[in-house]
Amino acid sequence: MVSEGIADTPSAFERSWWLRAPAVLVAPRAVFAALRDESEQELEARQEPLLAIIGLAGIAGVLGTSVARTLLNNPGTTPIVVAVWAFLGGAAYAVGVYWLGGGLLYGAARRFGSLGSYQRARSVLALSSAPLAFALFTLWPARILIYGQNLFRTGGDDFGRGDRIFGGLLYFAFAWCAVLLVIGVRSVHGWSWGRSLATVGLAAALPTLVVLATVL
Repeated sequence: MVSEGIADTPSAFERSWWLRAPAVLVAPRAVFAALRDESEQELEARQEPLLAIIGLAGIAGVLGTSVARTLLNNPGTTPIVVAVWAFLGGAAYAVGVYWLGGGLLYGAARRFGSLGSYQRARSVLALSSAPLAFALFTLWPARILIYGQNLFRTGGDDFGRGDRIFGGLLYFAFAWCAVLLVIGVRSVHGWSWGRSLATVGLAAALPTLVVLATVL
């Protein structure tokens, strides 16, 4: 009986995190504060839920790129190819953000006196991407239902006021992620708003400069 209880404990922790992680959308402070516990059981329990969130967020993110809007311009490209591209591109995007973005957040937090681990910084970043993951199940199905394949090719009816509204909602999801990131940094460290904002700002400085360099 004792061995069965021990065997069941990790799965109970994991089930708890599958339920807790989505709650970051409505009660972020409590969820982020739970990241302070870095025991082996907690780290293992939350690994898969957090990877799932940032993976789904990656798919939602790449679907919003200009590349996605032209995928079906090639007559040989099918909706299945678009789905595979979104999955693989989203996975690559998620890996980059998780590891590189987590490293930038970790380094910035260390500059402001953090003693937290690199793994916790990655976890904060993954949880902060929940609004984009949520958009994949709400915003994108509605957008695809309305515009269909025209959404992924040049021309068609995927333009105008409706498209701008959907675009604005996607930008809102990104902004929501940024807000959650600041709340996450503040919650796990117990810092002030100013210190938390400065940490996120420092972490975002390099990616922002890279984006500006490629656009300008």
